[in-house]
Amino acid sequence: MARVRTALQAYPLVFATVAVAALGLLLLATGARSTAPWIVGGYALAIAAWEAVGMIRQLLNGRAGLDILAVTAITAAVLVGEPWAALVVVLMLTGGAALEDYAENRSKRELTALLRKAPQQATLLLGSAASGTTLEAVTTEVPVDAVEVGDLLLVRPGALVPVDAILVSDQAVLDESSLTGESLPVERVAGERVASGAVNGATAVTMRAAALASDSEYQQIVQLVEQAAGSKAKVVRLADRYAVPFTLLSLTIAGIAWAVSGDAVRFAEVLVVATPCPLLIAAPVAFLGGMSRAARFGLIVKGGGTLEQLSRARSAAFDKTGTITSGRPVLERVVAEGGISEDRVLQLAASAEVYSSHVLASSVVAAAKERGCSLLEAMHAEEVATNGVAASLAVGTDGTTTTVRVGKPSWLREYAPALTPASLEPGELAIYVAVDDRFAGAVVMRDQVRADAAQALADLRGLGIERTLMVTGDVEATASPIAARLGIGEVHAECRPSDKVRIVSEVQPRPLIMVGDGLNDAPVLAAADIGFAMGARGATAASESADIVNRYDSLSSLPRAVLVGKDTVRIALQSIWLGIIISVGLMLVAAFGFLPALVGAWLQEVVDLVAILGALRAVGPRSERRP
Repeated sequence: MARVRTALQAYPLVFATVAVAALGLLLLATGARSTAPWIVGGYALAIAAWEAVGMIRQLLNGRAGLDILAVTAITAAVLVGEPWAALVVVLMLTGGAALEDYAENRSKRELTALLRKAPQQATLLLGSAASGTTLEAVTTEVPVDAVEVGDLLLVRPGALVPVDAILVSDQAVLDESSLTGESLPVERVAGERVASGAVNGATAVTMRAAALASDSEYQQIVQLVEQAAGSKAKVVRLADRYAVPFTLLSLTIAGIAWAVSGDAVRFAEVLVVATPCPLLIAAPVAFLGGMSRAARFGLIVKGGGTLEQLSRARSAAFDKTGTITSGRPVLERVVAEGGISEDRVLQLAASAEVYSSHVLASSVVAAAKERGCSLLEAMHAEEVATNGVAASLAVGTDGTTTTVRVGKPSWLREYAPALTPASLEPGELAIYVAVDDRFAGAVVMRDQVRADAAQALADLRGLGIERTLMVTGDVEATASPIAARLGIGEVHAECRPSDKVRIVSEVQPRPLIMVGDGLNDAPVLAAADIGFAMGARGATAASESADIVNRYDSLSSLPRAVLVGKDTVRIALQSIWLGIIISVGLMLVAAFGFLPALVGAWLQEVVDLVAILGALRAVGPRSERRP
């Protein structure tokens, strides 16, 4: 009963149309044959007048609404004595919103699945209380938005981690597949950062909140999904290209049929099969379906216009670290200065990097774990965009703290002027460490080219990408060998963010895809025709400025995105043209008087259904999964 009430509130005109039809049929059955056409026709004209007001508003705003066909068809059908045909067209017109909602819900199933998985509640751990001879935890359930940084949280077995948090328990086994796409459980130890949206294993654990819900990873993903699901403005452009020509063609055929036959009924018979539904609904449904299909592979596409751009992409530019390379380098060596041991430098660096969103931070933490270095608790931490992270670490049981800065040498030199660059081999990179404004050393690592990079670039060339280039802040000696190995013939090295924007803006042919990750890629991702954020963690500026956010850390997702874009545009155009061709065919049949108005009106509904079902192919088969 509740569902019926909700549907009645959402689509009152649909129910009114059905009610008028039922009343008309009842009058016919009881012998009031002269009254039924007046009621049905009067209702149809009232709806046509209502729609005409909206149509005039569209025209005043510079848009030729396709509803002009439906309004003209209803009016003409009533005037020539075909009120029942007019009522069928009214049913299409008023039921369009319901049909569109159904099609959109089907096309957005992967996007809505992500929204449903968002954490809603958190369990705050307030302390413990005696219960007989044992101590029991005192907890309270609160909305996830009420969690403050520093709150102690209890995450029960099988529960979602509500916000980004630091693990307090000795260890935890977590399912992070919704974040990374990896199906195998991941083990975390005390001091490591855990992202919201991860699912706890079989043992309850405690964590300390490290971010507000709005700044946490899964909630950021949800915001991106909501933005993507709500974007329709650019999608309309594809249909708009055909709207005016189709309207003019329909009116021309109807007018000629009337003029040649001398029968005004022919005019109405032609227009009742001139269905605008493939243009009004099919194209947006196809694009939403493509966005949903992309989400299945960890790709959040922020608008239908991006899919249209992807389908025509001709150039691709790549950052290096974390894009062409894995962004998870292995430890080569630790350079220690000022009498501090190598393990101590690594321990301090890793303890600070826990609070960084940079793609290299997790590698430093992993290297410390492998060496058996325990992580120190941070009293305060702050990430400085594009430069590094500063953390106040507890180094003694008496509450003694030390300030550790980890990041670029140019930034650290402001606090530790004695910093000396590490001697690096080709392919190596250094992360510098300062302790209480004294240079402490560097962590030297070597990044690895992604295993899927060569195949991804080959796939892109097969999909029509004519020009590829590497645009990186790294030195030429490191970047060029990697580019040559992958067949990237153009390298721009030692680029600042402003240099990247300038280079990318000049690249031809267009459209151009810019693929990057970290905070320093945000400007160029925003400047490109299509910004593609690789393995973007939820709250980074890269994901905010990109057109596509790749939640899974795989370069093979890029050609997948291009393929989805091409498939989506192809299916949208097929659905539009299928609807137009069938409609034109039916109009020509009606023009010669072989299609009564009532039959034509019902055939129009069939055309609508065929076009929309065709557009839903953009969702892809349920069996399709990320490889």
